[in-house]
Amino acid sequence: MKIAMTGSSGLVGSALMPLLATSGHDIVRLQRPGGWDPEQGSVNLSTLSGVDALIHLAGESIAAGRWTAARKQRILDSRVKATRFISETISQLNPTPQVLVSASAIGYYGDRGSDVLSEDSPPGKGFLADVCRQWEAATESATRKGIRVVHLRIGIVLSPKGGALAKMLLPFKMGLGGRIGSGKQFWSWISLDDLCAAIVHCIQATGLHGPVNVVSPAPVTNAEFTKALGRALGRPTMFPIPAFAAQAVFGEMADPLLLASARVEPAKLTSSRFVFRHRELGSTLKSLLG
Repeated sequence: MKIAMTGSSGLVGSALMPLLATSGHDIVRLQRPGGWDPEQGSVNLSTLSGVDALIHLAGESIAAGRWTAARKQRILDSRVKATRFISETISQLNPTPQVLVSASAIGYYGDRGSDVLSEDSPPGKGFLADVCRQWEAATESATRKGIRVVHLRIGIVLSPKGGALAKMLLPFKMGLGGRIGSGKQFWSWISLDDLCAAIVHCIQATGLHGPVNVVSPAPVTNAEFTKALGRALGRPTMFPIPAFAAQAVFGEMADPLLLASARVEPAKLTSSRFVFRHRELGSTLKSLLG
């Protein structure tokens, strides 16, 4: 297949590229400058000629700094405007791609306590939930055109190369790790390898469309995550971070990123017979951290 991709230089994209290439796919990287510019509404259409699938992963990082009003607007625009632009562009191609696989996040569900959340669960409240709702709605033009659209509602991605786990390693290695807030909030996670495999699966499984929860079948509480990471590193986890301290350090983003609870199940992946390589957190962390 000829597969176009945005966000190919990010954590997920850089791991997905070699997986697709070794499977024999022809990869087209949509990069700036020259390939596409959603802010200016321009794209090199010749690069999309004959594309069978498009994987859209690009977007402003949500955890790279405190959420000022301007930064929140950039987070929203980088997802909604860019996704709408991609969707409208591929809808005008002849022929159109067979499938658009577009990133989203489990932030869609907001803070839901211990409720078990499937793809049919309603959206939650708050900034991230609203961003995810608009993000997914931005593919409407592709759906109307008959393109199969998959929204990847991605959980906490585990990799020592980047993301949440990489940021946690230093304090935990120093013996300064601990639960955050009450520790009772559920963290739904996915290994980077399983995330990449799930994206390939979503391209190939023609029955999958709409939201797809990309998380392990075994979500854990923050307290359980803390203990598992401490065991994997052979370090104590005796320094809890109170909720107010997290909020003081990280500002508004502490609540949806660290303190919110989302107990998400991968119902569609499971029913479509996707095979998880990493199902249990403890063994996953030991494997990732050597």
